[in-house]
Amino acid sequence: MSVSLGSGRLFDSGALVGRRVGLVCNPASIDGDLRHVADRLTAGGAQLAALFGPQHGFRSDVQENMIESGHGRDEVRRVPVYSLYSETREPTAEMLKGLDVLVIDLQDVGTRIYTYIYTMANCLRAAKRHGVKVVVCDRPNPIGGIAVEGPILLRGFESFVGLYPIPMRHGMTMGELARLFNEHFAIDADLEVITMTGWRREMYYDETGLLWVLPSPNLPTLDSAIVYPGTVLFEGTNVSEGRGTTRPFELVGAPWTAAEHFAGEMNRLGLEGVRFRPTVFEPTFHKHANTSCGGCQIHVIDRRAFRAVETGVALVSAFRASGPDQFAWRPPPYEYEHTKLPIDILAGSSELREQIEQGLPARDIAASWEPAVAGFEKIRSRFLLY
Repeated sequence: MSVSLGSGRLFDSGALVGRRVGLVCNPASIDGDLRHVADRLTAGGAQLAALFGPQHGFRSDVQENMIESGHGRDEVRRVPVYSLYSETREPTAEMLKGLDVLVIDLQDVGTRIYTYIYTMANCLRAAKRHGVKVVVCDRPNPIGGIAVEGPILLRGFESFVGLYPIPMRHGMTMGELARLFNEHFAIDADLEVITMTGWRREMYYDETGLLWVLPSPNLPTLDSAIVYPGTVLFEGTNVSEGRGTTRPFELVGAPWTAAEHFAGEMNRLGLEGVRFRPTVFEPTFHKHANTSCGGCQIHVIDRRAFRAVETGVALVSAFRASGPDQFAWRPPPYEYEHTKLPIDILAGSSELREQIEQGLPARDIAASWEPAVAGFEKIRSRFLLY
């Protein structure tokens, strides 16, 4: 059974006919027939007044964490394009002027460390301030809506990759997160969520009947998204997370690591649902560009048993052990933050780094998250739509 997206249900309803609409989207904002949401909107009788792009841009053509150069104009659709990853991370009064409604249709990847969900939160705040209604068109969580895993962000460690105390893998859709942010975290905007039909919580993206379009430049495949909640931690280290290869976040490696020995040690840990294949790769850009890196490719063989964050912690610990004098935590800045270590920003506190430095096994570290995750799941249950 194919999933019908929130955007299609919104346009079919005729609710936007004749209204001036601002649209927050990127190239992954497509329907089941690969039609872009901006074109569906105008074909349905609404007036597209402005486009807003998240990190990586409206056209998703900007790499990694570089701040975009600014705003522009879409000459095909003849409307302004505003970057929400520039000198401003939320729409200004001038950008929202004259809009009847702000529609958000972004593809999330199921991980706290992903700026699109905070662009949505910022839009809710701005819309509340300026009296504009927000409509969020729901999309599938590509890695399923059941598993919840990882450390909870603590107060004082908020950033643009973590504004609220939620775990690394949250198990929610964009629409559910919008409700959580708006109600539980008291944004209180005029919000409407247009739900999907046909989506079930156990579904991964390739079970929805929808076509995958990379939501950002370094998540080219569903496989990348499945491992991302754990291997995104490598952004806080000097180990390559595979940027500059064709398999970012699935390939991890470092110049000091012997691939066969490393993969063998990882497989001996007996982590559920995953195997590690020794590999050597040479990134074309980013960390260790044009330098041979030894490590592994992560092969998930049982998605529902696989614990992505625990696996990521085990990998970080193993690289640290493989080169105690070479391994290092990446220094600031990271995502507009200039004082805290990136690993602490990513993990949501200094606790994970301290546990790894103490040599605690990944399984014990994962067990330490469980009470806070259980508390979050009670809150989360109030906002689930499926």
